[in-house]
Amino acid sequence: MATMNISLPEQMKSWAESQAETGRYANTSDYVRDLIRRDQEREEKIAALQVKIDEGLSSGISPRTVDDILDMARKKAADLGFDKP
Repeated sequence: MATMNISLPEQMKSWAESQAETGRYANTSDYVRDLIRRDQEREEKIAALQVKIDEGLSSGISPRTVDDILDMARKKAADLGFDKP
């Protein structure tokens, strides 16, 4: 595993150390690795969402009316059981 040294303000250093002390992380390096993994996952999700947005924009204007879309949404909600109190 490669080593990287970083400089942090005292407040951030204390925060990272306190996260490790909770027992959720073995040490501050483990905490920082988790933050990086989460950031990578977030970026992947954003990229996938952007692909869907681009596909939607390039597909053109839908022939469906607002009422058609609302009816489809209501049906889907009913199928999922969201129409019941």
